Amino acid sequence: MIDKCPWEWAGGNGFFTAGAHRTVHGGLGDLLSIIKDIPPPSVIERIDMEPYTRESFVEDIMRLGNGKPDPVLVDTLVDNSRAAITWLAKSVSVPFVFSFNRQAYEVDGRQRFWGGMVLSVLDGGKGLIAAHQKALKRAGVQIWFNTPALSLVMVDDKVSGLVVHKDGHEVELKAHAVILAAGGFEANAELREKYLGTGWTQARVRGTPYNTGDGFALAKAVGAKFVGDWAGCHSTAWDANAAADAGARDLTNQYTKSGYPLGIMVNASGVRFVDEGEDYRNYTYAKFGRAILSQPGGFAFQIWDSQVIASLRKEEYGDGIVEKIVASTFEDLAERLVQKGLTDKELFLTTLREFNEAIYRHRDEHPNLRWDPAVKDGLSTQSKTKQLTIPKTNWALPLDKPRFMAVKVACGVTFTFGGLAIDPQSAAVLREDGRKIPGLFCTGEMVGGLFFNNYPGGSGLTGGAVFGIKAGRSAAGL
Repeated sequence: MIDKCPWEWAGGNGFFTAGAHRTVHGGLGDLLSIIKDIPPPSVIERIDMEPYTRESFVEDIMRLGNGKPDPVLVDTLVDNSRAAITWLAKSVSVPFVFSFNRQAYEVDGRQRFWGGMVLSVLDGGKGLIAAHQKALKRAGVQIWFNTPALSLVMVDDKVSGLVVHKDGHEVELKAHAVILAAGGFEANAELREKYLGTGWTQARVRGTPYNTGDGFALAKAVGAKFVGDWAGCHSTAWDANAAADAGARDLTNQYTKSGYPLGIMVNASGVRFVDEGEDYRNYTYAKFGRAILSQPGGFAFQIWDSQVIASLRKEEYGDGIVEKIVASTFEDLAERLVQKGLTDKELFLTTLREFNEAIYRHRDEHPNLRWDPAVKDGLSTQSKTKQLTIPKTNWALPLDKPRFMAVKVACGVTFTFGGLAIDPQSAAVLREDGRKIPGLFCTGEMVGGLFFNNYPGGSGLTGGAVFGIKAGRSAAGL
């Protein structure tokens, strides 16, 4: 295995994830066999975990991708998801756990999972990559760090090796097969501007600084077909104070700021610009980074009151993790936000008052609705007597219980969606005419055609495993 990064950056973007894996499953009992530390019976009996069906997984990818994802690729990912998770747990010893802190809320004394995705990894991406590194060591795999790939070697129209740069010299490695797993181009500001559009040089890189599109250059040189959403990417609400060019390996995913469904987001003008309650968080977070980037100045403020502050994830909003802007009144909060980039204090105050009034009107019409963050509860800003231009469709609580807290967020780009055309069953890279390039395979973020515009959280790591297994087995069979 070769990697252009130094060993201390091992793991690519996987290291910076929460370790979330989405898979088809039959409910709680189906997954207990792959969990590292099974919760005690007193906890298990309080878990509500609905099965996540094949049909639901397929529908989620297609719905969020506006019907554009390759249906054969999607079917392959979904139909092999459960087996891939089992392989990771049993063969790689990935320490899967139930994602209580990210995918469940305690309601009426019960842990209710929501949004289809229930699995994470102990210690998140750090734990995931540690498990893979141990598995590679057990298998005797040699890894060359600080070794960028320069070109693929082709003999008789087949891949027969790879030229790399190691220790100041070009070295040709002979091989029957090469598997490309070099990530997207999200860390390349020039390519972001070229493919994602104007302004994307301002996005923060959430993960590794080494995903700069090198793998695509290798593939293009041998005639690979490029497909998918080259204008699209996974981008999230990210700490505006985070570094621009790479994630931090100590805090990794803690710079994510995913608490917006419990409050509101406003731009520099003090205006809301998304429906924070449109869907469950893991169906919206990967597209809201783009929405933030498109706002004046490329930033926004997330705002909550004391009703929900305690429900925000400690790993994202805890003391010492993020700069908190706190006030006892709207007016004081506005003054403090002006110091952080708010340009229209009066419009901001109007936004808050109109938001609250819309919720009060809806509550008057629907007195029996109850706030429940584990379901789409229907608590909204839209009533017969008052409607906001941009609604909040679910989980709409008035901001009327001081203290108030705000956090400044920017766009964090995670990975890009455009990639290479592959044969779904073998993960072989395809040429422009649809024929396989013998000996060349692909997995991970380099696979094109799977995600468009948005994606259901946890699908990326599962996709990498599904097509990585296929690529490895195909390569081994040559």
